[in-house]
Amino acid sequence: MRILELSAAPRRPVEAHGSLGVSIGAIGITAEAHLVTLALRPGGAVGRHPAAGRQLLVVLDGDAEVSGSNGDPVVIGPGQAAVWEPNELHQTRTTSGLLALVVEGDVDLGAPGHHVDPGDV
Repeated sequence: MRILELSAAPRRPVEAHGSLGVSIGAIGITAEAHLVTLALRPGGAVGRHPAAGRQLLVVLDGDAEVSGSNGDPVVIGPGQAAVWEPNELHQTRTTSGLLALVVEGDVDLGAPGHHVDPGDV
């Protein structure tokens, strides 16, 4: 067994798509998916952009205001996740700050939930 200290992952800032106060730290990669931690400072945002692949954002701490292709915001918190489909336009903002785990790529998701936004698919 190994214990991963998520805050110790090498981080880099993200400024693409008008993002503000965003940094990511890679913690794993497979041929099918990337696993990264996402940190947003209070008031930060990941700018609106198309998902490169299926994308799962799991809130670990803080708040996330997420939107999909229709742009309607939904607030989620710890223990909740948002899923965007490939090429779906999406955005993430935070009021108080956010720490999240992001899995992006060819991932089958069978968890219960409800469809807030059907996306561009």
